[in-house]
Amino acid sequence: MDAQGYNCFVDRDKMDAAIQDLGPKELSCTELQELKQLARQGYWARSYALRGKVYQRLIRDIPCRTVTPDASVYSDVVGKIVGKHSGSSLPLPEFVDNTQVPSYCLNPRGEGAVRKILLCIANQFPDVSFCPALPAVVALLLHYSTDEAECFEKACRILACNDPSRKLIDQSFLAFESSCMTFGDLVNKYCQAAHKLMVAVSEDVLQVYADWQRWLFGELPLSYFARVFDVFLVEGYKVLYRVALAILKFFHKVRAGQPLESDNVKQDIRAFVKDIAKTVSPEKLLEKAFAIRLFSRKEIQLLQMANEKALKRRGITVKQKRQFVHLAVHAENFHSEIVSVKEMRDIWSWVPERFALCQPLLLFSSLQHGYSLTRFYFQCEGHEPTVLLIKTTQKEVCGAYLSTDWSERNKFGGKLGFFGTGECFVFRLQPEVQRYEWVVIKHPELTRPVSSETTATPALLCHSASSGASDRLSPFLAARHFNLPSKTESLFMAGGSDCLIIGGGGGQALYVDGDLNRGRTGHCDTFNNQPLCSENFLIAAVEAWGFQDPDIQ
Repeated sequence: MDAQGYNCFVDRDKMDAAIQDLGPKELSCTELQELKQLARQGYWARSYALRGKVYQRLIRDIPCRTVTPDASVYSDVVGKIVGKHSGSSLPLPEFVDNTQVPSYCLNPRGEGAVRKILLCIANQFPDVSFCPALPAVVALLLHYSTDEAECFEKACRILACNDPSRKLIDQSFLAFESSCMTFGDLVNKYCQAAHKLMVAVSEDVLQVYADWQRWLFGELPLSYFARVFDVFLVEGYKVLYRVALAILKFFHKVRAGQPLESDNVKQDIRAFVKDIAKTVSPEKLLEKAFAIRLFSRKEIQLLQMANEKALKRRGITVKQKRQFVHLAVHAENFHSEIVSVKEMRDIWSWVPERFALCQPLLLFSSLQHGYSLTRFYFQCEGHEPTVLLIKTTQKEVCGAYLSTDWSERNKFGGKLGFFGTGECFVFRLQPEVQRYEWVVIKHPELTRPVSSETTATPALLCHSASSGASDRLSPFLAARHFNLPSKTESLFMAGGSDCLIIGGGGGQALYVDGDLNRGRTGHCDTFNNQPLCSENFLIAAVEAWGFQDPDIQ
């Protein structure tokens, strides 16, 4: 180490320009809450030496597998693996997926050391099959390690974390891809303006969101990435979602109304992140990230597991070419009496990622099957989720995304009872487009997650009254996961012999009579919506659409 505390892997001149070393030298706090606050405030970000000490402590405290490679293992294997090759000429392991090693103010020796460490990790972790984030992590940790062996040990401890509730780095394509889908779901709910822009300018919005980890682990400048990593080590994976969402919000704020710099929004976002210092400081980026009121960690785990389950069902467990989401709604195969191809694609851009690649399947059409609610239920039962579309005689168009099989209505013994989850939403398309989601998503202050003793965690199974299945995961955004002040905020969908209701509490977002002839709409507590069309309306047409997996027909 030199006088400034830099090791032999760091380019001192570049480092002095990137991060000033002006902060405190010691950290005495031991309480997690205080540590979280200090990490968010950047307490040790101002001291190169203190950051090194904190990283050492935080990584040492990660619960790991019984047999986790340490520094001595690196000393034993590095010579056999690297041989006489210079670090800069070494190939990168396949699991990094062609990700380049970010320089992060490392000198040539440091950049070569990162390659050596990555190859030794590949040797010791044969189960790590896809981990494009690792080069950035190793490059950063090398700054705060006395030698390559110590850096190797720190990276190994992060990979070997065995706490099921503490996800750190994706290590398989299945985990990576489901994280990308989960990020897309979060954008859809928390960055609706940015999502609308992405849908408008990109041929495949899923491809844009699949790049989210690269924004953090590669494109962010060192001083920003180090601040994110500070908080990540204390709080875990959820921080990464927060920061990526904040980046997208800033990108939209800067670029909204401006022509994109290229015809590739993916490249534009990368360029924006690389030059993010022109727009926002690290402090403001984190401030924006933590102002986003995200779902609880357990709820995000449920969403991630639902996405993994959908990928496994399609057999997508290794890297393969992604299908364009727009192709899910084929112009030549799609026909509706109510919506155009473009309007259906807009609806498809709102649905959860795990269903976005499915093709729309017409289940019910009043013009084909008649104006009968009984026939509507018959055609829809066995399908989950569904999209309800209504066209009025005034040519207004509205509808709902409904998360749960209509057969659930039968468990109420003929009485009208509400069911469904917080993934339901209502919308109108004509005369103007507007979507209304579950009120809790935009107003989390209405509720707080129930305690770990009473909530269904991802590891616990939900015994469904309708299916009797004992292997079904508790649904994402099930109302029972939340302490709600009253049931009026969770009245998602209900169906009886004489009517169908979407949204309740203080009114109904949609009410349709048993003859599919008349309806009404108004504000309801569940979706906090405005009327979706004329408050009392006559129905011209009703359709219900399901989701057909293109790989399972």
